[in-house]
Amino acid sequence: MTSRAPFVIGDTEVRPGRSAHVELPVSQLITGAQIAMPVTVLHGTFDGPTMWINAAVHGDELNGVEVVNRVLADLDPKLMSGTLLAVPVVNVHGFMNGDRYLPDRRDLNRSFPGSAKGSLASRLAHIFMTEIVSRCEIGIDLHTASDNRTNLPQIRADLDDPKTRELAEVFGVPLMMHAKAGSGTLRRAAAKSGATILLYEAGEPLRFNKRAISNGVNGVRRVLRHLEIADWDGPERVTSDVSRSSRWMRAAKSGVLRMDVDLGDVVEERQVLGTIIDAFGKRLSTVRSTRGGLVIGRTLYPLCNKGDALVHIASLEEPAESPESSS
Repeated sequence: MTSRAPFVIGDTEVRPGRSAHVELPVSQLITGAQIAMPVTVLHGTFDGPTMWINAAVHGDELNGVEVVNRVLADLDPKLMSGTLLAVPVVNVHGFMNGDRYLPDRRDLNRSFPGSAKGSLASRLAHIFMTEIVSRCEIGIDLHTASDNRTNLPQIRADLDDPKTRELAEVFGVPLMMHAKAGSGTLRRAAAKSGATILLYEAGEPLRFNKRAISNGVNGVRRVLRHLEIADWDGPERVTSDVSRSSRWMRAAKSGVLRMDVDLGDVVEERQVLGTIIDAFGKRLSTVRSTRGGLVIGRTLYPLCNKGDALVHIASLEEPAESPESSS
């Protein structure tokens, strides 16, 4: 056993083998009530890496909140190595309002690394980078789809980076998507700071989705076990398909969509994905795939306008090498 120094965050000191719930001040409501970002710190007894998990960078993305809480429920810092920082709700304002954005309508995930003197979104991003990301070597950012859409459980990451790809394979969900991080995203800012980061996408906003939550919980636990932060006796990872290219199939006509495919379906080029009808049931357009691949996202709203994104299809490469099992 090693004698570790306490972990200090905000005005809280967490001793080895202990946990603490910390509230990081963010801002105030117009009424003067304090708004704080909740953080759970599990400071392991033994030396090891420091990792964070977070959810609700977008306030309407609830699946990740449940993933974080279920992961924490089975962890005992007395038996852990390293330190885990868990932030179930980053965008506290959006979470309270059931809104993807902040009150100023800014997207927090376009505001990183932020600034101590910027907009509300920029200040919140700065707090998260300073208090959480700067202390960690590894991070997992949990998301869902947006705007009446749902996503197949998938990891989005820089698969050309060996460390990142290794953790993506360990996470073990149906798809690993190689994707560059956009400007202002947490993933890009964290990677620039030197952290290895995975982004998990699954399910829909404002709803709990059992598959999204289960895959997320198991994936995070696998990463914790792989990094030897915490032991876990659970299912091995699935064989993940790999994609470097995807495209949304869009509506050619406005009308009512009858969808013929679902998440996880493998489709062929020119395959019928659905039909658009008018209010009288007359067929206006047949939605066909312009490529073969895996359905990784789809709209949940049957009413569509010309040009709306309907079905998201990823072109597949060879599966990553890993044991075949169910998650």
